Amino acid sequence: MPVHYLTQEGYDKLKKDLADALAQRPVISAAIAEAREKGDLSENAEYESAREAQGLLELRIAKLKDEVANARVIDESQIGTDKVQMLNKVKVKNLSLNRVMEFTLVGESEADFAAGKLAATTPIGKALMGHSKGDVVEAKVPSGVMKFEILDITL
Repeated sequence: MPVHYLTQEGYDKLKKDLADALAQRPVISAAIAEAREKGDLSENAEYESAREAQGLLELRIAKLKDEVANARVIDESQIGTDKVQMLNKVKVKNLSLNRVMEFTLVGESEADFAAGKLAATTPIGKALMGHSKGDVVEAKVPSGVMKFEILDITL
């Protein structure tokens, strides 16, 4: 299982999601028991629905447990701004579109492009990692190659 790099906020949210999912177990168990009391299970849609919900919940719990077990919280005090790394806010200029963009590089589970959070594992994130202010980098994306100039790196 790959390591998931998270902020403390992201890690806390992940643990809360796991706790919330675990809290749903008794609710679904009660729904299964109630549906079972209604008789013939072979034709009981409520029972089938509750069992399906239980299966989906158990898959979610297993996934969340794996993510928590493989999570590594990034120590924000150890982050510099000389080269692009996780949790840096990066201001870039898309040289093809002549457009300036700014985003924070985060782990996959915290990515939210609309909020300016770009996963470091994306083609653009990978291309920027390890480069300095003033560097021009190329990112291979499905539509071709995009060139970016790194204008600024901050926390």
